[in-house]
Amino acid sequence: MFIDQALLQKYNQPTPRYTSYPTVPFWTEGIDGELWKEAVRQRFAVCNQEEGISLYLHLPFCESLCTYCGCNKKITTNHKVEEVYLEAILKEWRLYGALSDAPPLIREIHLGGGTPTFFSPGNLHRLIAAILKDAVIHPDYAFSIEGHPNNTTRQHLEELYQLGFRRISYGVQDLNREVQQIINRIQPFENVQHATDIARAAGFTAVNFDLIYGLPRQNGDRLAHTITQSLSLQPDRIAFYSYAHTPKVIDAQRLINENDLPDAAEKLSLYLLGKELISAQGYANIGMDHFALPGDELYTAWQQHTLHRNFMGYTTQKSGMLLGLGVSAISDTNTAFAQNEKTLGGYYKSIHSGSLAVLKGYFLNKEDALFRRHILDMACQGRTFFYPNSSVELEQWTLPMLRDLQQDGLVDLYPDHVVVTTIGRHFIRNICKAFDLHLLRREAASPQQTFSKAI
Repeated sequence: MFIDQALLQKYNQPTPRYTSYPTVPFWTEGIDGELWKEAVRQRFAVCNQEEGISLYLHLPFCESLCTYCGCNKKITTNHKVEEVYLEAILKEWRLYGALSDAPPLIREIHLGGGTPTFFSPGNLHRLIAAILKDAVIHPDYAFSIEGHPNNTTRQHLEELYQLGFRRISYGVQDLNREVQQIINRIQPFENVQHATDIARAAGFTAVNFDLIYGLPRQNGDRLAHTITQSLSLQPDRIAFYSYAHTPKVIDAQRLINENDLPDAAEKLSLYLLGKELISAQGYANIGMDHFALPGDELYTAWQQHTLHRNFMGYTTQKSGMLLGLGVSAISDTNTAFAQNEKTLGGYYKSIHSGSLAVLKGYFLNKEDALFRRHILDMACQGRTFFYPNSSVELEQWTLPMLRDLQQDGLVDLYPDHVVVTTIGRHFIRNICKAFDLHLLRREAASPQQTFSKAI
């Protein structure tokens, strides 16, 4: 599909990815622990009846540092840290479990990191088995894990398969040796192929790849090589992310020579090339940076307007609460957000003292809840319904932006709803921003760059 370069340049602005609303920079440091526990308690009472809950387990350890990575991680080759960390997560889970009058109804589990496959197969099995021991598994459950192609073993996959895991995402990023050396992530294509093969042989029904454009020393030929080789393995989903270079925030990125990064025009061309190559192989662009093959659950949910989005990204599981366990993990009760301590020391101290490790958070008001619904609907369904006269904020902040977006062909605006156009799908983050009152008000008062650029 042709996309006007001028349009891409116009909308290549700092914009959130909207895994939450309000977004994390607008949360408050410090959170009332008792109010948070009450929000969790109330949500448990609802979710345990039918919807179920989602669990995100953050496993932060990696054996080596990838210089592009913005995740919360701890670099070590000492695997003795596994036992201590798993005990803390299980204690945190028990603290949350005490807030429920019934066994938790688990609908979704995702293991992220860091490198979850840093942990031994036996320890991962022990962790998940302990969590599921006193819980009920929802009939429509989905368990997934992020794996590293270099250290994911058949035993990892077989242990997880026994516990209900059926989806794995591999961080491929780039398959060119020079780029890999600069970002300190050496993984030959053969490793990716082997990891994919053993996942399918173990019974996993879905394999996803993460790819990144805009990395140092990346160019059109190298990106095309990465995408062509990756797609030869027929992953079920592709996440095609933009590299966000923020060395003031992420210390490891200071190791990257900024002269090696593509300029804005080159990065735009990489974006267009990647999307063209991925789409040409039959993948549908279902939302922010995400592609899925027809027949994949995510594609079906997108077509049926049942897609959901949370801190784990796009998902088919619309559970009523997401609990994040582990250092820096984020939880969402639908009425409130909370993020755990970001350092291992702080996390261990809170958990071992018998307290939840929540560090910062946000309690939504009625306006937040309304505009959160609009943003989720736009990101997941490509449309949202509203009544123009029912909200002064909608008239003042949102509708003027939507009219501008309509002039550029990104949305179709009607009296009671707005719909994303085919071209607009490439600009979902920008469209969602029209409903982000917190960001719009901040930018009007004092323009500043808080987020990575949309492209």
